[in-house]
Amino acid sequence: MAKQRRSHQENSSSQSGLSKSQTINKLQRKKQTDKKLWINKFPYILFFSILVALCAVGFIYYQRYIENRVRMPLTAPKVITKNGLEIPERYWGSYRPGVYFGLKTRSPHSLVTGLMWFSQNIKDNLKLRHWCNQWDGLKKYGWLQHDGLNFGEQDIVEDEYIITTTFVKRSVGEFGGDWTARITVKPQPSNSTVQFPISLLFYTALDGEGVIIPSLLSGNQLSAIQGETSDLGKFKISFESTSSLTKYHFLTATAPPGLHELKETVMQHFALFKSDKKSEPPTIGLIGHSQKQTGMGAETKINFIVHQITALPPYELEVLFQSASMPNQFNSLKGNIYTTEHKKHKDNFEAKFERVFQLSAKKFLKEEIQIAQAVMSNMIGSLGYFYGASMVQSQHNKEPIQYWEAPLFTAVPSRSFFPRGFLWDEGFHNLLISRWDAKISKEILGHWLDLMNVEGWIPREQILGLEAQSRVPAEFIVQKNTNGNPPTLLLALESIVRRMELGEVEEDLEFLRRVYPRLQAYFDWFNITQEGKLPGSYRWRGRDALTEKELNPKTLTSGLDDYPRASHPSHDERHIDLRCWMALAAKVLAFLGEKLGKPWHAFAATHKYLTDNELLDTLHWSPLSQTYSDFGLHTDKVKLVKPKIPPPAPGQSTPKVDKVRAVLEEPTLRFIDHFGYVSLFPFFLQIIRPENPKLGKILTDLRDPNLLWTNYGLRSLAKSSLFYMKYNTEHDPPYWRGSIWINMNYLAVRALNYYSKLPGPYQDQAQELYGELRKNLINNILKEFRRTGYLWENYNDKTGHGQGCHPFTGWSALVVLLMAELY
Repeated sequence: MAKQRRSHQENSSSQSGLSKSQTINKLQRKKQTDKKLWINKFPYILFFSILVALCAVGFIYYQRYIENRVRMPLTAPKVITKNGLEIPERYWGSYRPGVYFGLKTRSPHSLVTGLMWFSQNIKDNLKLRHWCNQWDGLKKYGWLQHDGLNFGEQDIVEDEYIITTTFVKRSVGEFGGDWTARITVKPQPSNSTVQFPISLLFYTALDGEGVIIPSLLSGNQLSAIQGETSDLGKFKISFESTSSLTKYHFLTATAPPGLHELKETVMQHFALFKSDKKSEPPTIGLIGHSQKQTGMGAETKINFIVHQITALPPYELEVLFQSASMPNQFNSLKGNIYTTEHKKHKDNFEAKFERVFQLSAKKFLKEEIQIAQAVMSNMIGSLGYFYGASMVQSQHNKEPIQYWEAPLFTAVPSRSFFPRGFLWDEGFHNLLISRWDAKISKEILGHWLDLMNVEGWIPREQILGLEAQSRVPAEFIVQKNTNGNPPTLLLALESIVRRMELGEVEEDLEFLRRVYPRLQAYFDWFNITQEGKLPGSYRWRGRDALTEKELNPKTLTSGLDDYPRASHPSHDERHIDLRCWMALAAKVLAFLGEKLGKPWHAFAATHKYLTDNELLDTLHWSPLSQTYSDFGLHTDKVKLVKPKIPPPAPGQSTPKVDKVRAVLEEPTLRFIDHFGYVSLFPFFLQIIRPENPKLGKILTDLRDPNLLWTNYGLRSLAKSSLFYMKYNTEHDPPYWRGSIWINMNYLAVRALNYYSKLPGPYQDQAQELYGELRKNLINNILKEFRRTGYLWENYNDKTGHGQGCHPFTGWSALVVLLMAELY
């Protein structure tokens, strides 16, 4: 038994040993197998890891791409191919519309010059004039004549005296030529003398790199400025005065970059200078060389020099800019030579004005023609050249980002209130500018179109540079790429091209070829981003559906700000004005495409579709009001009320709270039955067929004094509307709710003229209204210009008085085209 047990143990031990050996072998084989599997799988794992990494990198790249897409330029040839000194005749000009007087070049970082002034009568405070500001209370200021190229003449009317600024330039030499500014101060005709001396301060500033060095006579008199910049080469600015009873002061300083603190820099460097005569009061004058560096470091170069001349009017100051590149045969542009050159340009201006507008031939009086000249001159004299980058934002950006830096050559609506570029205003501006100088107009349109991004979007407000930004409230600076503006540039472009065909404007097919792809992208952007829920409908984006303080949420993107739309913004909205703008866009693109030999049939088909009167009626004709209307989620039963707030704690005052909107009835999907400018767009843009009975209804409604008709023009909203002259918030007065706006009235007169020339049942009615409305508008605008010295943003529908900001020589200047009957 013991032997058997031993044998069994040995066998067990042997089996156990075999099992262990086998286990080891199995483990080794498994490791080898796993190793082989790992080796075989490694390429797949590596590939997968690389793929994941690439996807992560791709995702990051895509995120950055969509975040930066809003500031990517359109990859099409630029419209503007020449800049700066490549167009020497337009290099220098009065391209600073926001100041009372100043000259600069069309270069990104120009040498700038400008004028400030003040009366030495400081019993209240020192009133230093510089930026155009309607709160300065000037009786009048603006260009009397300006040709956009060679000369300008302006009156600035204070209570006691008149400052006349004129300039003449000669565009010869390597760096844009030379110019002279003559500034004359005279007593008002009603005053034989002015009691207190007037100080003129003419300054020179660098808005970039360069050198300016003062040249001094004995005492505080600045005789000249020597300078050099890369854009201008070497130059000299010198000063000559006609007054012998004069006191001089000057300032050399370092101003902060950007031009927006020049006035503040001057104000910081005044001192009182006592007279040798005890009976004479001290003079406020500049201190000379400033030792104060404005946070720029002790070795900062001088970038700001001011020449101050103080005297009792009448007296005169001449400022001569002379380029070192001027040919020797040219005498200095001063004295009699200046007077002769100024008269030559003045005569040429008057002859051209009559040739273009033919107001004498239309039997307008001399004084009326002079007003028309001033109006047109203020438009062309308010051209500005800006450089910088807009602040933009898309839905993919948490914070605003910078657009690319670019130039913009543009007119501005108002030198005092809106001295910057506005997209929808600019189309109306160029209806007039293109009549005066089509080359200038094409350049302006090209600058705007070159600001188009890869999506086909153009920022609707252009606030370029520190000086422009400093004049705009922060909430309006950022431009969102979901928001558009009426494509009025197409109105101006259509006018230019039609006149090319008639031979009135030099044929420019190269310009049109460069413009066309940008217009296509522009059209596509509208067609994609602003489309409505139903085929053939469009909707302005940018309305605030969550607002609590607005009686009716504004539609800033339409240009008609507080005009009543659907009370509750939604995806169901249909905006008739935008549909009509798209019809115009399709028509212009079809016309240009055919002219250029491009594919145009799709645009022609779109135009035909959008101008189909039956489809238009289906989407926008209100059976209730019998007018063309918007459609959306709406109720009229809204009002502004003070919200209920809990009583304050003991010892505390009741907090001030603004009124909020109370909705007294659930909104429903319906037509927005408020008759006004929006209702007229199928008429404005000549979409209604001349035989359509709805045209007769519109013409009858136009003439109804209880709706839009006044003796001063068409009001923006019918008196019968519940929103007529209603505040949109507790603090926002009505804007497009009854006032008379000249751009829309121009479209009305233009449309009446169009229908008066087409055979149809309403031809005579259109002709009669055309004559009456045109006469009312012209008479009132001229009357108000005589009374106030200004054109105005809009006009009161009860009195005809100008209101809003002034001077507003933007689209209100279309009165010149009304006088000339140029449509």
